Amino acid sequence: MGKGFIRAEKAKVVALIGLIANIFLTVIKFLAGILGNSSAMVADATHSLSDLLTDIIVFLGFRVADKPADSTHQYGHGKVETLLAAICGVFLLFAGIGICAGGIKSLYLYMTGLSIPRPGNFALVAAILSILSKESLFRYTMSRARDLSSPALVAKAWDHRSDAFSSVGTLLGISGAILLGPKWRLLDPAAAVMVSGFVLKIAFSILAESLNELLEASIDREMKKEILEVIHEDPEVRDIHLMRTRKIGPYFALEAHIMVDRSLSLVTAHDVSTRIEGAIHDIFGEETLITLHVEPLPEKGRPHVDI
Repeated sequence: MGKGFIRAEKAKVVALIGLIANIFLTVIKFLAGILGNSSAMVADATHSLSDLLTDIIVFLGFRVADKPADSTHQYGHGKVETLLAAICGVFLLFAGIGICAGGIKSLYLYMTGLSIPRPGNFALVAAILSILSKESLFRYTMSRARDLSSPALVAKAWDHRSDAFSSVGTLLGISGAILLGPKWRLLDPAAAVMVSGFVLKIAFSILAESLNELLEASIDREMKKEILEVIHEDPEVRDIHLMRTRKIGPYFALEAHIMVDRSLSLVTAHDVSTRIEGAIHDIFGEETLITLHVEPLPEKGRPHVDI
């Protein structure tokens, strides 16, 4: 049983826990929002519904992401996770826009003279339950996402955190609307507008990172620097002519042209390449895809190092 399969199975367990929790919270919030006359809670429930949909996408998507490389996907299926993260970001974006639009509509109707009903205590209890549940889910999911190096789970963790933020604003709005009297019931829809800002900020962040990777973004400079140090540590390496990298979900692909003395035999040059590959795998994992091209050092001058 390969590491990729084990990793995907662990990730699916995390996604399944989030899925079950979101089913429960979505039902509770919609009931609390409708029965408790709270537009903020209905908006919060809509956000939870978007979480529920993305949980389903992530859970099903990992069934594809854990497949090994094949003849038509020779770099594996790791970018499925990146695509899933982008889909999560899109759902968050639309959820944020929906929350904001609903809150603004309620505020407009209030300003034109329409009264806003008093939220019920059921909505208040649901908001507290949501905060505690979603913050716990965020901490658990983020911890597992880091252990498994999963961008899709990182996106799901922020889904949970954004829902917790949404519920904090909802709690403040409902509490104010209940405790401060009829004139302050506008706090309920105002809370929906406020928390939409948190949701939209997280959505844009997830989308920017995911789209950057889907457009073949390279790994960060610190990782590049570490790879260069590993290559230069080999005593036979004289220079590096070219290095290209690209992320593939939780792992990355590397191509580098290394320069060695012209006097080295083909066998020795191959041994140099094998040593470097092993050193990089030791640091970044066996899933790292490495292509090393060994070149003889030119007789005159040195080539420009392009990294």
